[in-house]
Amino acid sequence: MGKTKTLKKFGTFGGVFTPTLLTILGVIMYLRLGWVVGNAGLLGAWLIIIISFLITVTTALSMSSITTNIKIGAGGAYAIISQSLGLEVGGSLGIPRYVSQGMAVTMYIFGFREGWLSIFPNHPAVIIDLVVFIIIYAIAYKSADLAIRTQYIIMAVIVSSLIVIVLAAYYGSMQNSTVDLLQWGRFPGSIENNFSGSGFWIVFAVFFPAATGIMAGANMSGELKDPRKSIPVGTLWAIGISFLIYMSLAYWVARSATTEELLNNYNIIIEKSFFPPLVIAGVLGATFSSALASMVGSSRILYAMGEHRVLPAGKWLGNTNKTGQPRNAMFVTGILVFLTMLLRDLNAVAPLVTMFFLITYAMLNIVVIIEQNLGLISFRPMFKVAKWVPWIGLITSVLAMFIINPTISLISVAVTVIVYGILLQRKLTTPFEDVRSGLFVSFAEWAAKRTSLLSHRQERAWKPNLLIPVRDAISIKGVFSFLKNVALPQGSIKLLGIGSKNNADVLENQVSDLSQSFQKNKVFSSWTVIRTENFADGVNFANQAYQGSFIKPNIIFLNMINRKSYSEGFSEIIEEAARLQIGVLIYSQHPKYGLGQRQMINVWIRNRAPDWKISWDIGNLDLSILVAYKLKRNWDAKIRLVTVVENEKQKVQAHKFMTGLIDQARLPKTEMAVYIDNFNELIKKAPSADLNIFGLVPNPNFEFMERMVDETQTTCLFIRDSGLENIFA
Repeated sequence: MGKTKTLKKFGTFGGVFTPTLLTILGVIMYLRLGWVVGNAGLLGAWLIIIISFLITVTTALSMSSITTNIKIGAGGAYAIISQSLGLEVGGSLGIPRYVSQGMAVTMYIFGFREGWLSIFPNHPAVIIDLVVFIIIYAIAYKSADLAIRTQYIIMAVIVSSLIVIVLAAYYGSMQNSTVDLLQWGRFPGSIENNFSGSGFWIVFAVFFPAATGIMAGANMSGELKDPRKSIPVGTLWAIGISFLIYMSLAYWVARSATTEELLNNYNIIIEKSFFPPLVIAGVLGATFSSALASMVGSSRILYAMGEHRVLPAGKWLGNTNKTGQPRNAMFVTGILVFLTMLLRDLNAVAPLVTMFFLITYAMLNIVVIIEQNLGLISFRPMFKVAKWVPWIGLITSVLAMFIINPTISLISVAVTVIVYGILLQRKLTTPFEDVRSGLFVSFAEWAAKRTSLLSHRQERAWKPNLLIPVRDAISIKGVFSFLKNVALPQGSIKLLGIGSKNNADVLENQVSDLSQSFQKNKVFSSWTVIRTENFADGVNFANQAYQGSFIKPNIIFLNMINRKSYSEGFSEIIEEAARLQIGVLIYSQHPKYGLGQRQMINVWIRNRAPDWKISWDIGNLDLSILVAYKLKRNWDAKIRLVTVVENEKQKVQAHKFMTGLIDQARLPKTEMAVYIDNFNELIKKAPSADLNIFGLVPNPNFEFMERMVDETQTTCLFIRDSGLENIFA
């Protein structure tokens, strides 16, 4: 047997916070922030910093929302976009993003070289570049763990450089300023253009790359212990701390130097510090850490695309060694970086790096906008953001692109579209669920055709489409509100009138009016009437016919209001529903209490002993929890999971099972109740609720179901899965 691959997993601090913070606190902070203040004034510089970080923080919030709703794999933003909009969209961004990330490594190496030459001007530039490349590649090739530990050292250096700046302020550096802190800048330009003038957006374009880098931690998604937690926490903390550092540093440099010094001397922060050599070390450390993070992150993007067969030789690229390191992807990345180093001057293509960052930011915000507006029940992020957040992130990202360089922006968009077209032709097989089906539904016939090509069951796009048999429209009026709340906001109701030749015409009018009532209550509804004397045959024939429709029923609603109906036909309907993979919901209303105050819903879980393990298939429980969640959301109620066990050991197992179920199913504010008792005895003193939900067995005992209503003194639902629902989706 071969050795098991073991992969070092990282926490929030090492895996996300450290690389993200070090990438943001880069060379621009040390060598260009003073120039930004000299041109824009302190107020202008602060505004530039605020706008730049507004773009990144809104995108980070959107990214946090989406990462807490999916089980993200390797590849960071590529994985997020692919799992939401499909491999074609993810790859169209991932491929150019990977190439631009490789270019970024080279740019950071060149930045390191410039800092080194300021100390040792006689050293050969090519040798410096080559040595730095070899060191960075060796660290990244060895393992991500070594790269993270190296970044800890660099963080200590950068923190030390900031400390000597604080010491400079303490010992009086902030008494030398001629800058009017409350005056807007004059934007005189730079040495390179002989101070022939500049502008706010030109200065913004110079500074903005400093605020990028929020994906450095997300790129490590495949090697995080808990990406759902670490990516939001680590990224947002890194952005918040770096924002405070930039704002404070801008104030310090404005108070510590004259306008002329700020404009003419890119090393002003170094020279005004308490101990310049330590700040120079910070400059070198910042460029080195950014290059290292980009090297590690880009190889993970390539590995993820290889794993999903987006690229040729995908199987080889998606391979890892015995410790789980993507060595093949790292090898290709090393070649890419080395080739870009041969260009010697990346000024012509450098803006592409920033553009692909911004396109990625825009697409992440688009993902959240789509998810929020589709209203699918599968979108249950643990980190929720207001609807205006992704819109601000999207708009500001696009505006920033065209402010910085309209031509390069159009080229970047064109490259992305071309890559998307190529990937679309490859007919990639998506190994995970995405929300495309939900999106396609919104586009009618085109969506129907496109969705039919997808090979998966579309568990993430699940929503309740109820088939409601109607013999007498009056009987439906008593459960109208309940049915509406099961269907809202994105479900549908198909009313199936079942009448004889004598009353079919009257029933058609009644069912039509009932359907319109659902429509007025924002529930999509359609109807038809079948002429038959046999209730069960009518329901079963309708279900068989609906199997060929695009939006077919996935739940049959049966009402126990009429004993004759369920004693004669319900068993046949349940049996046929199982064959057709349609869920069944049997409603038994308490004659006195109805649905009570609609504040608490009990979902009963059978004793699963001896196996209380959570798996992708949790048995006849998915539909019960999904229906409970729909009612909880529309009633503003609470859910309580209830089970009865035989002993203390089973109680511990059941409690652990429920805790894991609540976490993985993303069910906030859900209570648990585990009892050691006999079910028949406990049901008489069941925990108080307004609705009790039980699993429905293949051959139900209707007398038992009636007894549950009497003994719980509540309305009861008896639910059987179709097998196509999944609460974990």
